[in-house]
Amino acid sequence: MRTMIAPTLKNEDAVQELVTEISKCVHCGFCNSVCPTYQLTGNELQGPRGRIYLVKGMLERDDTNEALEDSLSKCLTCRACEPSCPSGVQYGKIAEEARFLIYNRPSRRPFLQRLLLKVIPDIVKFKRLYRIGRWFRPLVPSKSFREALSRKLPSPPTITGMKEGKVVLLQGCVQQALTPEVVLHLAELLETREIPFRVMSQERCCGSLNLHLGEKEVAQHEMTTNVTQMRIESDEIILSTASGCGVTLKEYDRYLPHLEHASSFAEAVLDISEYLVQFEFKKAHEAERVVFHSPCTLQHGQKISGIVETILTRTGYEVLPYRDSGRCCGSAGTYSLLQPKQATALRDKKIAALADVAPDVVVSANVGCQLFLEPALDVPVLHWIELLG
Repeated sequence: MRTMIAPTLKNEDAVQELVTEISKCVHCGFCNSVCPTYQLTGNELQGPRGRIYLVKGMLERDDTNEALEDSLSKCLTCRACEPSCPSGVQYGKIAEEARFLIYNRPSRRPFLQRLLLKVIPDIVKFKRLYRIGRWFRPLVPSKSFREALSRKLPSPPTITGMKEGKVVLLQGCVQQALTPEVVLHLAELLETREIPFRVMSQERCCGSLNLHLGEKEVAQHEMTTNVTQMRIESDEIILSTASGCGVTLKEYDRYLPHLEHASSFAEAVLDISEYLVQFEFKKAHEAERVVFHSPCTLQHGQKISGIVETILTRTGYEVLPYRDSGRCCGSAGTYSLLQPKQATALRDKKIAALADVAPDVVVSANVGCQLFLEPALDVPVLHWIELLG
């Protein structure tokens, strides 16, 4: 696909890289066959091929428009299209860079996006406003926000670790606030196996929320702070229990190409499944029949599949396959709040597929999926490591 770049954009390196990626597209449409939003709407502009055409038009005119902004805002960035593409188009990069270009323009960002960007990455602000939201929850008109406020804010656990630990546990933003039991359980698993670990008091947001919503410079600032303050040594491992964070952490070298130690930081990051697969576990839950909902950020973003299922099966659980397991649940970071109609429709499809196999418990590997599925299911929804003892 040939793109005639507008003269005002020709000297921008990011634009040149974007054009190179777009040029790989051969218009075959295989991507649409696996795209959740295209399957939901049947609209060409709500699939990867149509979105690439719209981005191409923006680069040729150096101007955005309502159709492009609407299309990209409804894209989940699930990256299910990437494995299906015979030309190897990295659509996630195209969508990401296009959002950077759009939101660098004055007055293009909706108010709700600005609010979420201010609150969610800042755990102090997030907890404060979450408590206030809980008080007024019955009066909140948006069902998606009422659901998002359904959990009580738990007391933060004390996880101390050791100064000399070579395994670094990341606690995250939303996970640290709403599901801190996940990292606490991981700490207990490591302590039982006498594995020294440490937690980082200087930990900042990984930057994924800002990236997804087009705030590249803010994301890079958060990333730079993490790399410089954590000072990861070559023999250390960084464990992420939230796949939405992990997929970004593993690409710090791409986002910070000129920062010393960014590459070694990214190489040190492991999803928790990649680390725990070496150990044996006992069952820590009474459930027998388990469904593992693999987040898009794990199976498409990090390209990890089968490891969690292997660990759970080896531990003694019956892991149930279910239809359309590769489809997004609709959570997608802030998507469920910014696009509630689309997100709920996608979740309904996921819930129907899960109901077909009647699990005792549903587990996931990302806090966003867990919290989004939880209010809609009649069975417990947990992080998968909570099943391990």
